[in-house]
Amino acid sequence: MIIERDVRVETRYGDGVYLDVFRPDSDRPAPVLLSWMPYGKHNPLPIQRIFPDSGVRDEWTSRHTAFECPDPVYWTRHGYAVVLVDLPGTWNSEGRATYCSPEEAEAFYDLIEWAGTESWSNGKVGLSGVSYLTVMQWRVAELDPPHLAAINPYEGWTDTYREVVRHGGIPSSWFWPYLWDRWGASRTEIEDLEAETAEHPFYDDFWRSKTALLEKIRTPAYVVASWSDQGLHTRGTLEGYKRISSSEKWLEVHGRKKWAYYYDPESVERQRTFFDRYLKGVDNDLSSWPRVRLEVRRGLDDGDVRAESEWPVPGTDYRRLHLDATRSTLSWETPAEEGVVTYDGAGSGPGAHRAVFDLTFEETTELVGHMSATLHMSADTEDMDVFVSLWKIDAGGRPITFSHYGNFEDGPVALGWLRASHRELDHERSTPHQPVLAHRRALTLKPGEPTRLDIEVLPSATTFAPGERLRLVVQGTDANHYPKPKVYARHEETLNEGDHVIHTGGEHDSYLLVPVLPPAPERD
Repeated sequence: MIIERDVRVETRYGDGVYLDVFRPDSDRPAPVLLSWMPYGKHNPLPIQRIFPDSGVRDEWTSRHTAFECPDPVYWTRHGYAVVLVDLPGTWNSEGRATYCSPEEAEAFYDLIEWAGTESWSNGKVGLSGVSYLTVMQWRVAELDPPHLAAINPYEGWTDTYREVVRHGGIPSSWFWPYLWDRWGASRTEIEDLEAETAEHPFYDDFWRSKTALLEKIRTPAYVVASWSDQGLHTRGTLEGYKRISSSEKWLEVHGRKKWAYYYDPESVERQRTFFDRYLKGVDNDLSSWPRVRLEVRRGLDDGDVRAESEWPVPGTDYRRLHLDATRSTLSWETPAEEGVVTYDGAGSGPGAHRAVFDLTFEETTELVGHMSATLHMSADTEDMDVFVSLWKIDAGGRPITFSHYGNFEDGPVALGWLRASHRELDHERSTPHQPVLAHRRALTLKPGEPTRLDIEVLPSATTFAPGERLRLVVQGTDANHYPKPKVYARHEETLNEGDHVIHTGGEHDSYLLVPVLPPAPERD
């Protein structure tokens, strides 16, 4: 392949961004895969060196593979050019770094048009890459650049406020501080995301400017999400698929580690099938793909792939599992009597630090889709932070865990969060199985008074066999704890003091709404 380093391309703002081009050693014009990145185009440090538990094998990438980018050696071998771009204001690129902004998207647009009109290009540009490289795919595809032919969003948030900085209104305390070591190399200026997050505690025009306008996207899309990246990309990637206006779109959702899945040779071949159709015009088997492929998990790296027509799955039966504080159970039936259970909200006192509710399945049951927890809770303070997690427990009482974030293997089925003062719903967007918070103002609690809290529990897909249990855990701290600098949805700035009380039964019926997937013939 031919490699051109540090090519300068000027954007509409007069700033030069720097890029590397990898292209086939051929006179034939090539389709282009473009990756827009903050991590350094010249920095081919393998993911497996940074995250040794990521599951990425050495033989899956070449020494030219930059972080979360496609491997230039593989793609040039198959006739593609690969362009890696350092976004404005990072590394040697000129201008100011304004992450997820409309200005960044416009500069990205200009690079797509440059790549689509170079002499070595066939005029068709596709976008590839994980995480931030997908976040900006959504943003630039809104603008509909003429030479953009296909996108492959692979694990990327769409709403920076709801999916990154404020989970249910609770501040994420580690993501921005950690990222300065990854996004912060600059010769000019970078946006101070930590300061801005502190200045904008509610969802306002600032956060709207960093939210993807998904309905504007009409580009053909192959969207890949996971059940494992809860607290970062799971919600946003699935929202992206649901809401984009593309008539030609496919969704794949797995339960594995995100980087390993992106670089797995079988996944790369599916990526090439998609790009071959839209960037090369190859008549291949893409038209036979189901619009939706879901992995329904049994355990760690163990599950069945199901073909579906839509997401959420048509025919899903959303059913209430009622909490019973007197028995510490979940039940399809309403409790016969009222009850309360108390735990220490700060998780530091001598009492119980969480409340646990179990359901034992009598028959094989698949829970596939969005969930919500409606909890009636009280505290002695005017606010509280509530953390919800769902777990799979085997017949012997041992946890069955799953891939979590990009490199952990002790994850739950699903997670949810809520700061009680952020409980106001956006009624235009909310559904019973997916409450959406408005985040417009703070609504304080009346101390000691039970208050209804509607908590979004992020989507998942899990099979439960007879004798296995679904466990709901409610507590005042994160469900998982890892030492720094390990990255996950970490929340260290809670408001919790004293006891939290969950009320069940009667007028304070607390329940978990779960998506029960009927057998395929019944759904048909």
